[in-house]
Formats: sequence, structure tokens, C-alpha cells
Amino acid sequence: MGSPDKVSTTPDIPTTESDSINEKVGAVQGATYDDTVESAGFDQAATKRLVRRIDLYLIPFLSFLYLLSFLDRTNIGNARLDTLEKDLGLDSRKLQYNDALAIFFPFYVAAEIPSNMAMKRFRPSIWIPSIMVAWAICTTLMGIVKNYGGLMVCRSALGIAEGGLFPGITYYITMWYRRHECGFRMAIFFSAATAAGAFGGLLARGIVEMRGVAGLSGWQWIFILEGIITFVAALAAYFVMYDYPATAGFLSPAEKAEVQNRLKLDRSSLADEFSTVYFWDAVKDWKIWVHMFITIGVYTGLYSYSLFLPTIVASLGYSNNTAQLMTVPPYVVACVFCVGAGWLADRLKQRGLFMIFFMGMAIVGLVLLMSTQAPAVKYVGCFFLASGIYPNVPQGVAWNGNNIGGSLKRGVGIAMHVGFGNLGGTISAYLFMPRHGPTYYPGFGTLLACQFMAMTLSVFMTIYLRRENARRDREFKPPHEYTEEERVAERHKGDNASFFRYTV
Repeated sequence: MGSPDKVSTTPDIPTTESDSINEKVGAVQGATYDDTVESAGFDQAATKRLVRRIDLYLIPFLSFLYLLSFLDRTNIGNARLDTLEKDLGLDSRKLQYNDALAIFFPFYVAAEIPSNMAMKRFRPSIWIPSIMVAWAICTTLMGIVKNYGGLMVCRSALGIAEGGLFPGITYYITMWYRRHECGFRMAIFFSAATAAGAFGGLLARGIVEMRGVAGLSGWQWIFILEGIITFVAALAAYFVMYDYPATAGFLSPAEKAEVQNRLKLDRSSLADEFSTVYFWDAVKDWKIWVHMFITIGVYTGLYSYSLFLPTIVASLGYSNNTAQLMTVPPYVVACVFCVGAGWLADRLKQRGLFMIFFMGMAIVGLVLLMSTQAPAVKYVGCFFLASGIYPNVPQGVAWNGNNIGGSLKRGVGIAMHVGFGNLGGTISAYLFMPRHGPTYYPGFGTLLACQFMAMTLSVFMTIYLRRENARRDREFKPPHEYTEEERVAERHKGDNASFFRYTV
């Protein structure tokens, strides 16, 4: 770890304390941000080592938690390839399997905003493990349900329990990293979803071989064993999760001060306290609502893909066991794109252009899936679709989160963003009906419309934010010229503050 006494030798850093603070705040918010500018006591190399240290302690474990979360909500797709529907007597004519998929999401969405507000009020190291314990129990209980009603109850409870994890952790990441450091970390974190898709197929393929053990079916063992794994991880999380930089045991006092200072400079002294005023600020912000509709377009594709990929691959003529294994490669490729795009977008400080590009890639995949019945071409389409959809989930959360000023408003805005997007899961549950196979034109056509909607709104938002930044540059003085007193006077305005500049 770099010595906290080592002072930066960058020649253009102002010499007075007040000038230094103003210059650094302006640099963060302005278009000419220089990553070499760090606070006194830490040069560029020492700060990079500090950020890598935080990465090591936070990101791998957070990614593992989300892998478990995504695995536990989508493993029903793998269970279906066993004897789930037959054993529970699900009637395909009444769409009972689809109902079991859909019922998860309204409860999931309802839990997200209250959960983020609760995590702001309480400690993440208590809140996150507690909701994990709850959903681990729900997952395990799905392995012993006897009928349609029992499955519906367990899926509803699973939605409530899991609802706080994704928006909670994305919000949690913003409390540790600067705005243009969050996207890459969110991409790594969300890449666990693609890993869950790949790992879930392999794991399910092995677990179903336990069919008959203790008189249980293979699909029952999928739920039971994966639920137990989550429960063990939840117990560990109570001991290994940290709250915020000010209380992190792995940081020295100097490092804690440095992390907090970097965040203060990055957020430009915007409001950080808990107040319902900022909740309503988020609800009334039209930009967050635009992001919500972008997100529902993305997430409808996300959940359709994760829930129905085994069914789609099986429809290409492969056996169920082979289909389980063939779901793995598209997820692996999507994972590479997800992490790579997150790194590059942070480096270039761009979001909208990346999202538009990946929506185009998803559209190519959907066209391939709809335009031919050749199994090889349709399978290639699965790669394009996954690689176009998955990177846009962390990109979208980072884009929205970057542009929300103020801590609580950002937490609520992220929960609104993710929550509304997850309603796409309810839509996706009814897109791929058995009677529409093997072409599934209605489902693919709906996803195509969703991607076009999301792309159109992303183009609009990119243009608007560029113009708004230009307007503020014309009408207000440069951000670095604001004094601390002037920034504090506007702290309650969040992203409407005259010194705030949007990420485009």
C-alpha cells in the first residue's frame, strides 16, 4: 500500500487548500477531468493501489452474491427440463408454468425501493445477509412443494426476499467509488449473472443425476442444493461484508479519509442525509422515468433469455441434457462483452453510445433467430442476443446513477430504475408459449420492439444530456470556479445544481 505521507508531484496542482479543493471538484464535474489529480497525501500510484485494494475486498464477494441471486431466480428454467411440470401437475393450457415465472416479479419490484431506503437507514452488512437468508429458505422450500399453489407461494416469497439485492448492491457500489469508476465495477458484479447462466446449466446437468436420491426428483434437488449453498453464503456474509468506507476495518485511518475525500470531491458536496424530500425529488425526475422505460426494454430481453434459453435451445432439436450444456457458451461470450464494455465505458466516460451499440447487436441476434430455421444460425443468434443484452444492464444502471445528484435520491432513483425494469420479467413470462414453438415469432417480435424502444429513448437521452451540458457551460461559470460555500448553497438541488455536469 502506498505511503499516506507520499505527496503528489503533479506540477499544476494549486498550492492553497481552498484552491485545491475547488479545482479538483471542478475537474471531476467538468469535461476535462484529469485522473492524475488526487488529494494531498496520495499520489496517482498510491490512489490506484487503494482502489485496487477496495476492489479486492468488495467486488469478488458481491459478484458471488449476485451469482447466487440470479441462479436462484432462474433455476426454474433448468428445473423445467426435468419433470417439474409433470410432478406438480402444471397445466400448460392454463399457462401455470408461466404464472409461476411471472408472479416473482411484482413482489420483487415492490421490495426494491423500500429495501434501498432501509439500507440507507441501516447497515448493509446486516441488511444484505438477512435478505439472503430469507431467499435461501424460499429457494430450498421450492424443492418440496407438491402442487401449483405451493410453487406460486414460494415464487412470490422469493421475489420479496430477493428484491433488495441488485439495487442495494449497485447503490452500495456508488458509496465506495467515484462516478466514472462505478461502471466497470457494476459490469464485473453483473457479469455474475452471465456466469450464473453458464454455471446454472452445468450445475443443473450434474444435480439432475441425483434423481431418486431420498425419493426426490432431479428438479427438487436443484432447488434444495442451490438454496443450501445460498444459506451458507448468507451466514458468511454477516462476517465478511463491510458497511461504508468510514467504518471499513481493512482500511487505515489515512485510507478511510482519502476514500471519503475522493467521494466528496466527486459528488461536489451534494446532500447526503436521509430525508423524504429526496425521495420525492427522485419520483418527480422525468429523466429517471426515461431510464426506467429504457430499462424495461432491456430487462424484458434479459429475463426472456435467461428463463427460456434452455427451452429455445431444446427446440433446435437437441435432447434436454444436451440443451442444458449448450446454454453455457453464449453466456461465456456475453460475460466477456459485459466486463470489457464496462471497463471501456468508464475509461472513455461514455454510456449512451455504448448502450445504443449493444442494442443494435441484440437486434441482429433477434433477426437471426426470426429469419431462419437453420439450427446453426439460430444458435449464433443466441450469442448476439446475449452479448447485446447483458452489457446494457450495468451500463444502464451506471448511466442513471452517474446522473443523479445526492445520496438518497440516487438510491431511490436506482431502485426505481431497476424495479420498473424488472417488470419486464412479468412480460417475459408469457412471451414464449409452447404453442408458438419452434419459431416463437410472437416472443422474438416483442423483444425486437422492446430493443427498438430502448434504442430510440437512449438516442434521445444522449442528445438531451449533451445539449444540457452545453447549455450549462454557456449560462454558468465553469464548475472549478465554484467556491465550497457556493456548492454547499446548492447542495439540495442535486443534479439540478448549476455546477453539475451529466455523463453522456
